[in-house]
Amino acid sequence: MGGAIDPAYSDLLARLYAGVASDRPWQAFLEDLARWMDASFATIIISTPGRRHPATFLTPGADAAFNATYAATLFADDPFQGLPDGQVISYAEFMANLPAHDAVEYRAIMRDSGFDQVLGIDLHFARKFEARFRISRHVSLPEFTAAERRRLQDLVIHLRIAVDLFERLQFAGAEHGVFHSAAQGLGLAVVVLDRSRRIVSTNPLADRILSEDEGLRRRGDELVFARSEHQRTIVALLGEGTPAAPLTRFRIERPAHGDVVITARPLDLSAIHAGTGALALFFAQPGPEKTTDPQTLRDLFGLTMAEARLAAALTGASTLVDTAQALGIAHNTAKVQLRSVFAKTGVHRQAELVALIASLGG
Repeated sequence: MGGAIDPAYSDLLARLYAGVASDRPWQAFLEDLARWMDASFATIIISTPGRRHPATFLTPGADAAFNATYAATLFADDPFQGLPDGQVISYAEFMANLPAHDAVEYRAIMRDSGFDQVLGIDLHFARKFEARFRISRHVSLPEFTAAERRRLQDLVIHLRIAVDLFERLQFAGAEHGVFHSAAQGLGLAVVVLDRSRRIVSTNPLADRILSEDEGLRRRGDELVFARSEHQRTIVALLGEGTPAAPLTRFRIERPAHGDVVITARPLDLSAIHAGTGALALFFAQPGPEKTTDPQTLRDLFGLTMAEARLAAALTGASTLVDTAQALGIAHNTAKVQLRSVFAKTGVHRQAELVALIASLGG
């Protein structure tokens, strides 16, 4: 048997794994991590390469103004990144390898803050995101020792597992909350893709359509289209640096099994993907008319419940004035809600909205 378990280390791991699914993820763990390392602060930054703002940035107990400034401006210019995967590196040794004229302003800000004693860990994940952990001490405190660096290095394997679980939970929660009611309400086939264009989940109707291997199919965990322009559309929607449209629609011609209209909606996964890099595809085929359910429209298009009720009511070919009266709201209120619905669905006129909802309903 091994030696005695360190209670402090055991408690730290318990906070780490319990916090992944908590209402305030990472908060309690980072506070414990700072204490365990005799540090001033512990920070987590989760982002995707090339973005100018972090998806998640948390430093419990730190100055709120500095945190806001870092997230808004300093993050993009932070030179202390791109560390070897999973290795504990100090800010001082990292910066010593850069030319003295590099990041002069950033060096000055860190020096003036008094918290330029920092140990860093970068974790890179195959799903194209990264997590950075930073442990900071005020200059009035002793420098980190070799033993302290080793104990932090021993924690890396657990940090990697916890971040991976966190990302998966975020994805699963968004997928379940948004798409199950939409699929049930409209009888839609649903395919969810991650940022690497891998299929994360499908429902039975999607499995049937893919198995027909006409116009599109499943190859391993990839979604493959017969026409290259459709493949390029998906690649573009999952690309970085260009904000995705609220909805993108295109048609797959399938003479033998019936055409499929695909509506692509970016997933809003704020903790990891910052609203991009994950995609839900809704497949609709011609079929009998279905009742328009406001809850379904809310989930599918990201509407408020009031906007969804208005959109559902308008599918009955009512005028906006009649619809406002039926819903018991002012005409001006209805106009404001309709403009918001247009923005979220990507249409510009009421007739286009009705046609869009009708096509999704079969």
